Amino acid sequence: MPTAFLKIVSGARQGLNVPLAEGEPLVIGRKRGDLLLDDPLVSGAHAQLLPREDGWVIQDMGSTNGTLVDGRLVREAALRPGSEISIGSSRLVLFIGLAESSVDPGQAARPASRPQAEIAWLLDEELAESRGGAERTRSPADVIDQDLRLPPGLNAVVEVMAGVDAGKVYRFTRGNITIGRRHGEVPLSDLEVSRRHSVVEVFGREMIFLRDLGSTNGTYHNGRQIVISRLDDGDTIGVGRSVMKLRINR
Repeated sequence: MPTAFLKIVSGARQGLNVPLAEGEPLVIGRKRGDLLLDDPLVSGAHAQLLPREDGWVIQDMGSTNGTLVDGRLVREAALRPGSEISIGSSRLVLFIGLAESSVDPGQAARPASRPQAEIAWLLDEELAESRGGAERTRSPADVIDQDLRLPPGLNAVVEVMAGVDAGKVYRFTRGNITIGRRHGEVPLSDLEVSRRHSVVEVFGREMIFLRDLGSTNGTYHNGRQIVISRLDDGDTIGVGRSVMKLRINR
């Protein structure tokens, strides 16, 4: 099972990352459990997360005020990466890491390669732009990390939903924006964010990608750790102790 942890995005212990041990349940409560929340709305032993072969399940333990998953009151529910759990005044989000078999030991030392379909799309775009002139061929490396133009009429922002920079909004002024610790177009104050942590790249209205830049603590898309992943409106980006949401007006 890939590594997993809960990130507390609001409440008394906001910003805390709680590792989930493989094969072991995690009990959340006010008086008893592995994760204690000092909140009168939380029962003594409120809910527990249980590991299953295909992921994690949350069970309410007969709490007074109930347990919500993605806004829905539940007695028991399967959790997906990015699921939001509400217990009392606290909101917790499930994050899932990369499976060990999918991690390339040399990955952090070099930029992630793009899927073949994406590279083909980029090269087609280049050929289309060079109509009327001599055709030229570029290798995939030539189109990585170049300055990208924002498509006309596309307005996009990332809004920080949780973390020390919560409430800040960063608008796209170009087709590739870097997320980093006090660096780039999205300069976060979060000390667990690498200086050059990740980048959002806009190749077209339906071709928006999030790419990790070999960060120390990883980049998460909708709660799942990624090397490169395609984004859509409303998706979340997790870096360090911060969670952001992408908003797109096409």
